[in-house]
Amino acid sequence: MRGSPGFLAPLREVMFRRLALGRVSSYAGNTIAPVALAFAVLDLTGSVVLLGLVVGARSLANVALLLVGGVLADRLPRSVILQGASLAAAVSQGLTAASVLMGFASVPLLVVLSVVNGAVAAASLPAASALTPQTVPPALVRQANAVVRIGINTAMVTGASVGGMLTAFASPGWAMVVTAAVFLVAAAFYARVDVPEVDETAPTRMLADLRAGWREFTARTWVWSVVAGMMVVNAAEVGGMQVLGPSIADDTLGRLAWGFVLGAQTVGALAGGLLASRWQPRRPLFVGTALIAVVSVQLLMLAHVQVFLPLLLANFVVGLAVEQFTIAWDTSLQENVPADHLARVYSYDAVGSFVAIPLGEIAVGPLSQRFGTAATLTGLAVLVAVAVAAAASSPSVRGLARTPSGPQP
Repeated sequence: MRGSPGFLAPLREVMFRRLALGRVSSYAGNTIAPVALAFAVLDLTGSVVLLGLVVGARSLANVALLLVGGVLADRLPRSVILQGASLAAAVSQGLTAASVLMGFASVPLLVVLSVVNGAVAAASLPAASALTPQTVPPALVRQANAVVRIGINTAMVTGASVGGMLTAFASPGWAMVVTAAVFLVAAAFYARVDVPEVDETAPTRMLADLRAGWREFTARTWVWSVVAGMMVVNAAEVGGMQVLGPSIADDTLGRLAWGFVLGAQTVGALAGGLLASRWQPRRPLFVGTALIAVVSVQLLMLAHVQVFLPLLLANFVVGLAVEQFTIAWDTSLQENVPADHLARVYSYDAVGSFVAIPLGEIAVGPLSQRFGTAATLTGLAVLVAVAVAAAASSPSVRGLARTPSGPQP
């Protein structure tokens, strides 16, 4: 687009660089940690059921406390919240590492530490997303989101590889030591982010603040309609790809090929971030939402094609498309929601988007036994298509254009 700022323009802003490096470090730590924890629990118990209990405890704590995290991020200095969350994550990972390396780890202890990790992640997600527009000029918000997403996706690819290598060549305990160190690095970057506070004088009244955030969330039809659609999409995709997908891979492609198929989506997301930094449609949210329909194609191919190269390409395209939506969504919220309510809106968004994922994970197994795997995946694809069409056809979504001037506090 002629006259648009360059892709690297946000990196000229010192505070944005520090925030971006902190977020990338945090995501790297959050990617290494589950790999190390999974092997630690399996080494300790040999039970997939107990592993699910430990991992599920983190997810439940995360969803349960996201709304509280949104309130805190709108009332307290966001960089301080991020610094504290990273320090708490470093301490919990250090304690987990010590328990594994010194031989006193137990399932109850690991559950408690997982709850702590989920809680601090709930505090950091709304704060990090809401802080981005405070670190760059309004005209650079979209590029800033693209840069952050590219960094996050790179950290996730690298973190998964590092976690696997550390657990294979050292031990899960030493992988957790590295994770704790990465969170300390993130805390150091966050500590150096210095921006004006959004609303440092307003008292924190939890219920009143939650109601105010809910009013902001429901006041914009384009916000809640997109979140409702993504709730269905997330449940269908996670259930199809993460529960039914591995079973299909065991019977057809093989596990190694399945790993490449899943990795293609992250590679697509990296390419999508680069594309989004240059391509700025006039109605980015409508375009990004409509592109999510390719998830239906992904699920249909998993149901009926089950050939390596087509699935690889489909996952790459899904990653490319999802990144257009994610960056358009972040930018739309940051440009249109008042800054002093932004973190709370992000927290309602996260709860709405994530809450149905466990339902999708639990339901697809019995459904596939009752109706067959192919029929279940086809049904999920239809659900995705309907949900995306409903969200994209909303007049408020179609009509939301870019507003480079940004919201007023």
